[in-house]
Order: sequence, then C-alpha cells, then structure tokens
Amino acid sequence: MDHSTRYIGPAGLDPVMNRIFNWLPKLGISVMGSRLLAVRGRKSGEWRTTMVNLMVREDGARFLVAPRGHTQWVRNLRVAGGGELRLGRKTEPFTATEIPDEDKVPLLRLYLQKWGWEVGRFFEGVTKDATDAELAAIAPGFPVFQIN
Repeated sequence: MDHSTRYIGPAGLDPVMNRIFNWLPKLGISVMGSRLLAVRGRKSGEWRTTMVNLMVREDGARFLVAPRGHTQWVRNLRVAGGGELRLGRKTEPFTATEIPDEDKVPLLRLYLQKWGWEVGRFFEGVTKDATDAELAAIAPGFPVFQIN
C-alpha cells in the first residue's frame, strides 16, 4: 500500500452517520472534543466542513489527526495553511503545521488511546498497544497537524 495516498472513503452507513454527527458541533454539542473543521477548498475557495476530533496533549498543544488518510480536508488544509474550528456559534481561526512522519508515533498512540474505540477500524489492526515500530510503519498514511 502506498501510504502517501492512503484514503479510506465512507462506506455502508458512514455517509448517513457523518451527516448526523456533523450536526452536533453545529448545535454546540462536542463529543469528547469534537469540532466542526472548516477549511477553504483548494480549487473552489468555498468553505468545506467536516467533524474532527480535536486532540489536546497534557501540555496544551493541539492536533488534528486524519484517521481516514489523505482526505479532501487534509489536502485543503495543506494548501490553505489554516482554517476554523467551530462549535455552535463559536468560531476559532487557526493556522496549521503538518507533523513529519518521524514525529507522529507518540501522537498516533495518544489519538488511539482517546478515540481508538471510534476510529480503530481505520487503523487496520494497529492499536494503542502497538510497538513504536508498528506505529512508525503506518505513520505516512495518517496525516497529523498541530494547530495554533
């Protein structure tokens, strides 16, 4: 598998569930840190939104992880360099810095500790208990951004 193009699209009930869960942040409801991510489209320039899990490390540093891989929001964020996190009426502009693969291992482990129950199926058998080598091997397929 080419990790630089890894993408797992919605299947089965995913599109229906995504529509439902995308409404929660619009209503001001955060499930374990979820936010509505808004990023300008790299071609259209129009705002594109999707629900994301905002990961906050103990030191306060904040990250977005793309469990489905190199999605449209990831591609748009790379071009735009930032976007907005929305929850209800609150809109927080941010800039983003992509994390290099060699620095992702502790971040992927933390992400799996917090949301493995929700997104584990996208990690194809890799869990929070994986070795550093196993996490390093999958890191290129999971974009991670630090947000400021």
